[in-house]
Amino acid sequence: MTLPHGLQDRAAAWRKRLQQTYAMGFLERLQNRIVSMSPGDRLIAYTLGALVGMASFAGLYALQQSLLVIEPAYGGSLTEGVAGNPRYINPLLTLTDADRDLTTLTYAGLMGLTGTGGLVPVLAEEYEISPDGKTYTFTLRTDTKFSDGSPLTSADIVFTVQKAQDKAIKSPEYANWSGVAVSAPDARTVQFTLSRPYAPFLELTTLGILPERLWKSVPDNQFSFSPLVTNPVGAGPFKIKSVERDTSGVIQSVVLEYNPHFVLGRPFLDRIRLKFFSRSEDLASALTKGDIESAYDLPSPGALTAPYSRVFGIHFNQNEKPVYARAEVRKALSLAIDRTHIVEEVLGGYATAVMGPVPPASSITQVTVPTDEDPTAAAAKVLQDAGWAYDSTARMWKHAAAKQTLDALTIRTSNVPELKGIASVVKADWEKLGVPVSVELYEAGDLLQNILRPRKYEALLYGLVVGRNQDLYAFWHSQERNDPGLNIALYANKTVDTLLEEARSNTDERARVATLQKIEDAVAADYPAAFIYAPDFIYAIPQDLRGVALPQIVTPSDRFAGVASWYRETDAVWPFFTKQQ
Repeated sequence: MTLPHGLQDRAAAWRKRLQQTYAMGFLERLQNRIVSMSPGDRLIAYTLGALVGMASFAGLYALQQSLLVIEPAYGGSLTEGVAGNPRYINPLLTLTDADRDLTTLTYAGLMGLTGTGGLVPVLAEEYEISPDGKTYTFTLRTDTKFSDGSPLTSADIVFTVQKAQDKAIKSPEYANWSGVAVSAPDARTVQFTLSRPYAPFLELTTLGILPERLWKSVPDNQFSFSPLVTNPVGAGPFKIKSVERDTSGVIQSVVLEYNPHFVLGRPFLDRIRLKFFSRSEDLASALTKGDIESAYDLPSPGALTAPYSRVFGIHFNQNEKPVYARAEVRKALSLAIDRTHIVEEVLGGYATAVMGPVPPASSITQVTVPTDEDPTAAAAKVLQDAGWAYDSTARMWKHAAAKQTLDALTIRTSNVPELKGIASVVKADWEKLGVPVSVELYEAGDLLQNILRPRKYEALLYGLVVGRNQDLYAFWHSQERNDPGLNIALYANKTVDTLLEEARSNTDERARVATLQKIEDAVAADYPAAFIYAPDFIYAIPQDLRGVALPQIVTPSDRFAGVASWYRETDAVWPFFTKQQ
């Protein structure tokens, strides 16, 4: 039966008053009940009530926290120490690691390196490569700006590349860009034309871009003296806020703040301060005392590590010691080295033992390092199987048929603790084989000018910076045997020459990897050098700095590849409010 509307309203009102009366009655009865309790019972009741309330609140809070998402938030800073002092914060003039650090933070290129080692468009929105691999066409993003808010156009890119090609400013980038034609069909398009295909070219476009309007009036002979060298205007994730110098004008520290115009979005960190130290000992002390929060190449508990794209080994020069022309001699000397001992004892485990020219962390399979046999015995067997006999009285190996001897030899290397320690171990290993060894140490400049360039060494302990693109041409092609080429083992193999040329020109990545594998295997089998190890990059950072991912490191500044994503502050937000939405 349905009541008239008036009666329905009165009935609803009556039910509501009844519910209120019941609730009030319940509270009155509860209050009376509590009042009637003894003081001890009331204390227990109040305690139980408080516990129930707290448990309910904790449960609700836990439920909320389980549903919230923790994400990076803007804010925070980082103070990092660096060995050395910067002079040129300019992508065309950088000479030192300190220069490159500041340049990486303040400048940006068409392409950029990610924390995982890949290349992604930064200033560019997209790019195309012509079918013949000779023409690269880039389209700029519509909102590209320098840190001062001025627009960045294709004209700035043309200007920067042409300055790199200008011999008058003596840019270290000259060799990379020589012979590359650059043009700007319009304000958002830039085109590069190569004389022949060069597969690693894309990585060259990470070159930081200069603002033409500020630099075009600077004469070539004043390029390295311009105030812009230490007060740069770039398009990178950070911009320089202040520079602190000592009384002699040497830069002691630089404070950088986030660039609000960075094309990929504002970095999470507000500031980064780089403090510079002239001695690595002072840098290590500052990290220990907490004067700085982060530093690289200092072993530290919990430090991040990444492979350097470098290979160290002892390069044999048969022009100085003809016995090195014999393959079994080179092989025996290589096998005699206890690489495991070097990695664990000399390098503290921060390295990878290698037997070939390609650094680890690439897509190829490394040549296996022997670990299951005695190095000295394995080396001696190689010599004996090839007709050599050891004369213990004369302390030398002799090959009667060839009328050759393997006697005392000299290792030359740079006077740095790491290489000095390795040379000492190799000396001991070779002397176990019965070959007397002396070690000569040189300062870096002296080694380069008087030993390496004129090829004045029998055995040279040296490291090759291969690069992320794995272009081995300069190190192992026969045309690079003389200075300024870097084929310091004077290696010549026609088959390898052809493979090196193919690897440079083939833009098919899978084909390049297959060719690189053949190069690794062929060079390793010839033993032109006793490859020993590839070092690790070590990066000590504070525990609350998150988002840090390290790619394969070519130069230490590569650690900043993903710096815009580093963060120390966080927010807890509901999933539908996350920045990823």
